[in-house]
Amino acid sequence: MRNSNQEFLLELLKTPSPSSMEMEIQKKWIDYVKDFADKIITDNAGNAIGVLNPDADFKVLLAGHCDEIALVINRIDENGFLHFDKMGGINPKAAVGMRVTVLGYNGATTGVIGVNAQHHGGLKNDFDLHDLFIDCGYKSKEEASEYIQIGDLCVYKTEPEILMDRYVAGRGLDNRTGAFIVAEVLKRLSEKNVKVGVYAASTVNEETNMGGAYFAAAGIEPTMAIACDVTFATDYPGVNKNKHGDVRLEGGPVLAKGAPINIKINKLLEKAAKKLNMAVQYELTPRMTGTDADKMRLTGKGVPVSLVSLPLRYMHSPVESASFQDIDEEIDLLVTMIADLTGTESLNPLED
Repeated sequence: MRNSNQEFLLELLKTPSPSSMEMEIQKKWIDYVKDFADKIITDNAGNAIGVLNPDADFKVLLAGHCDEIALVINRIDENGFLHFDKMGGINPKAAVGMRVTVLGYNGATTGVIGVNAQHHGGLKNDFDLHDLFIDCGYKSKEEASEYIQIGDLCVYKTEPEILMDRYVAGRGLDNRTGAFIVAEVLKRLSEKNVKVGVYAASTVNEETNMGGAYFAAAGIEPTMAIACDVTFATDYPGVNKNKHGDVRLEGGPVLAKGAPINIKINKLLEKAAKKLNMAVQYELTPRMTGTDADKMRLTGKGVPVSLVSLPLRYMHSPVESASFQDIDEEIDLLVTMIADLTGTESLNPLED
């Protein structure tokens, strides 16, 4: 990965983007993409979309969501401690003892998620988020309320780390890596004579309701759509591969197989992988994908979809980890597939 590209990825990862509060990261995404896109589109959901060949009839939508899981303040007690619920799939055990940034209505504040000392009995084995609290140093509800109100959001206060020049670790790789990937695909395709319209969308709200994907696809009415998300790597201790499959970092992009997936789009992806002599991995999505693909598929008259995922360790934790090699290969795969499209392809699985 080139240094300039890596800097953009790290900047996205450093930018708080909790679901429903993606404005800051979207502005940075637009500022990057505007230099090579033919057109920038935004909508009332908060999506940011870079476009190549906006007049083309055959339209390819790439969706990588930029929102991350978060905490949401639901109560301030009399002593100034903040109590919270989840905005997306928060793991309570991963939250214990973490530093957080509270994105308060009156500015950002640092806090810590307190934990009962083991000497005093520690946490119960069956604790949940409602047993935890945030300590920002406030002495009373009145003082806290000068900075915080109900509904304010919090993210873990972490910085992305580079591991052995090979992996990147941090919070919210799910799925700001996807927002990065679709931007880089658009950038690479802007240097080629593509014959189709390309719509690279940094979508919002995937972690909570996938509404951004619906707005994007409903507005664009694409010929086909590909969700660029993450999936569970199983190459670390303690994971049951018999149950969860064998997906590895540096094993290549992961293609989904299942009822929601258009077989002919997958064949195009596999053809591109073969052209690149690139290994791909597979995951099963028998009924639903659990990604933006599900919402895009059910817009308008129906949209053929596929899902290309980045292998990710430690999903929904503050130390999610992915491989630079896999990121680069996913970009290469999508660029090659889209650049080879003529705009006359049929995605009907009953047609040759």
